[in-house]
Amino acid sequence: MARLRLVREQIKAIEQERLGKLEAAAAGENGPHAMVRLIASVIGVGIETADMLVNEILSRQLRDRKAVARYAGLTGSPDESGARRRERGLSRAGNARVRRGMIQLAWRFLRFQQDSALAQWFQKRTEDGRGGTRKTMIVALARRLLIALWRMATMGEIPQGVALRAAA
Repeated sequence: MARLRLVREQIKAIEQERLGKLEAAAAGENGPHAMVRLIASVIGVGIETADMLVNEILSRQLRDRKAVARYAGLTGSPDESGARRRERGLSRAGNARVRRGMIQLAWRFLRFQQDSALAQWFQKRTEDGRGGTRKTMIVALARRLLIALWRMATMGEIPQGVALRAAA
């Protein structure tokens, strides 16, 4: 019980320090802290996830959406030999922390953003009810969601149908 109490106190201290840094940087409207606040304004995305995404991928200068998906390891790995082409699944050649976080965020996104275009895209493609289809398509949703969040952070484009928290 003492170890559990110690771990909880450490987690609480880390969370308070992160929130303190965000509040201290609230005066500045550019930089990574502004991106964290912008990404965290999406309902279903918390401060922890937004901070991880901004620090790991969104604050980097990536040239296009394909580079963003490649960096996160959310692209396929084709097997091409002569005229034979087949897909071998997820490449996993990217940032594992971002990949895991985005897949978890994709499941959470389906729960909190049911009216968004991305959630409806997922629902339309998984109507058959097979579990394998849902597992495959959640990775595709994670990739699309990451690209949408990258566009939101860099270009200011709000994804279609995504609900945002009210400004505090």
